[in-house]
Amino acid sequence: MSERPDRRPSPSAAKRAGWRRPADPTAATPPAGPPTGPRSAPAAAAPQDHRSVIDSAVYRDGRRIASPATLAETFRQLREEPDGMAWIGLHRPTEPELHSLAAEFNLHEIAVEDALEAHQRPKLERYGDTLFVVLRAARYLDAQEEVDFAELHIFVGPDFLITVRHGGAPDLSAVRRRMEGNPELLSLGPEAALYAILDTVVDGYAPVVEGVQTDIDEIETEVFRGDPSVSRRIYELSREIVEFQRATRPLVGMLHGLMAGFAKYGTDEELQRYLRDVADHVTHTSERVDGFRQALTEILTVNATLVSQQQNAEMRALAEAGFEQNEEIKKISAWAAILFAPTLVGTIYGMNFEDMPELKWAGGYPFAILLMAVVCVSLYVIFKKRDWL
Repeated sequence: MSERPDRRPSPSAAKRAGWRRPADPTAATPPAGPPTGPRSAPAAAAPQDHRSVIDSAVYRDGRRIASPATLAETFRQLREEPDGMAWIGLHRPTEPELHSLAAEFNLHEIAVEDALEAHQRPKLERYGDTLFVVLRAARYLDAQEEVDFAELHIFVGPDFLITVRHGGAPDLSAVRRRMEGNPELLSLGPEAALYAILDTVVDGYAPVVEGVQTDIDEIETEVFRGDPSVSRRIYELSREIVEFQRATRPLVGMLHGLMAGFAKYGTDEELQRYLRDVADHVTHTSERVDGFRQALTEILTVNATLVSQQQNAEMRALAEAGFEQNEEIKKISAWAAILFAPTLVGTIYGMNFEDMPELKWAGGYPFAILLMAVVCVSLYVIFKKRDWL
């Protein structure tokens, strides 16, 4: 991960350096280029859909001191608390809401555009003193036996953390309650909340891994049982695993990039241990997911082989049945030919016409019988030599 200058200071470093939010909204001027400096004056708060603001709170020393009902109220409360931190949780926010946040917290327009459009790959970007993180959360749906993916965007600044969820996972309210139950850790600032969210997203992968492992075990059973619908299930699970890889693989590089900046950015030692543990879990999960894809590839190969063998066996059985049928047809045809010869002779001489030759001949009857016997015996010998009988 490339390093960028002017990365935000940690909360303690920001306080030591005298970083303060301008108390008067007219005291700051908006930057001419991409916002990288101190907070600009807030624009008039746009009308907002309160359903998109899941929770908004202002903290001081790790303890909640205010729970504003609107974004505008959150901005005002935070300006009144120079040592405070705002944690704003949004779910599918509107464009005016994000733009009001961008004006208040100097969020970069590219990051805001990404948060609006969603469908982003997991990544970590630095814009001045603001960190922008994109995560792909996942959860396993038992009823449907499939993996549901959701996108999470996080803006982290010196005194604020904004989460933008596009989907049902993860449950950030549980993260907030856990952090509020540990004020000492939350007092370390927005970075502590960020690492807690990372930990929750990564821990959420564990049930998904177990669910996918169960699916693979069931697929193996279905393959050797000869279930004809197993190929479709293999294909659908393969697609989910590819999505899972896209969610977990980039996290490995992102977390190692954050760890590489521990010394440079003065990250608290407790948070360093926290992040290392998260990185270990991500690496383990990524390796498991890679193993799943390899296992499914092998299962698909075995299934194709078994299907081919079954088709060959069916074709062989059809060929054998056709051969037996031909043998029976040959026997029936041979006996029909043998019986046809005396029938023909008897039919001709049974017409009783006045002018038929040999009709008055005394030896006509024995001759006809002999002729029929000779023809039948001759046909029998011929068919027998040709294995028709």
